Amino acid sequence: MLTDDGKHLYVSWDAYHRLIEKLAIQVWESGWAFDQILCLARGGMRPGDVLSRVFDKPLAIMSTSSYRAEAGTIQGRLDLARYITMPQGELAGRVLLVDDLADSGVTLRAVVERLRAMPSISELRSAVIWTKAVSSYEPDYTVERLPTSPWIHQPFEEYDGLRPDTLLQRMGT
Repeated sequence: MLTDDGKHLYVSWDAYHRLIEKLAIQVWESGWAFDQILCLARGGMRPGDVLSRVFDKPLAIMSTSSYRAEAGTIQGRLDLARYITMPQGELAGRVLLVDDLADSGVTLRAVVERLRAMPSISELRSAVIWTKAVSSYEPDYTVERLPTSPWIHQPFEEYDGLRPDTLLQRMGT
C-alpha cells in the first residue's frame, strides 16, 4: 500500500517489492545489457540485491552516508566509501548503479562522477525507485517521479529505532 499526502509517502513492504520489480522490468525493457550492478548502501541494497538475482549479475556494494542527524531525516556531509566491495575482480564494463531514490541528487551525482573517472567502466547507467522533483540528478531509470518531493517512509525504517531489547519484547520471549 502506498499512502501519499503530498508531504509524506508511506510505503508498505508489498508496495516496496512491487516497485523494485517494476524497476527491473523497466531496465529489461530498455534492452540495455550490463555486466555488473553496483548498489549504494544502505538504501540501494535491497533493490540492488533483487536486480542482481533477477538479472543474474554480480553485485558490488559502495557505502555512502549523508542522512544521520534526527533519526536519518537531516542531510549532512556526504561520505563515500573509499573502496567498493565485490566478490571478485574489479568494477568494470557496463555497470548499473542502483539506489532507492534520487532525493537531492547530491549522492548520485558524486558517485556517478567518481565512477565515470574509472577507466575500467565502459558505460554507466543509474536506476532508482523514486526521483524527487528537487533532485539535481536525473537517473536513467526511475519508477516513480514525485512532483511534491515528499519524505518517503520506507518499510524497513521501523528498524531504525529498534534495539535488541525492544525486539526481544516485541517477539514476546
